Amino acid sequence: MTANIRYIVSNVDAAIPFYERLGFAVDLHRAPGFARLIRGDLALLLNQAGAGGAGQSSDAGQLPEPGGWNRFQLEPDDLDATVKDLRDGGFRIRTDIVQGNGGRQAVVEDPSGNPVELFEPRV
Repeated sequence: MTANIRYIVSNVDAAIPFYERLGFAVDLHRAPGFARLIRGDLALLLNQAGAGGAGQSSDAGQLPEPGGWNRFQLEPDDLDATVKDLRDGGFRIRTDIVQGNGGRQAVVEDPSGNPVELFEPRV
């Protein structure tokens, strides 16, 4: 069984450079409404809200939208440098680096406001 993560985004083309900075590579791009990005064993499916497929409205007419606090987690080689790179690139840092029970983390946002947690485990 294959495991994928799907995120609803406002604009697939705007989201791709953000995820490329986090080490993802574009595997499939069906502009404008869909892209599949790969990072190791992780496949990230990006769907543009309102563009059909997973981005289409529900039977009740509700359109999927990005955001919330559910997120996936990446462990960059250098947490501080990754957060600085994203900040310098103009991306939103939702939470600065904080120390938690299991290690240090920061939550960053893709251009649509979807959160991604960057995590450095405590050794």
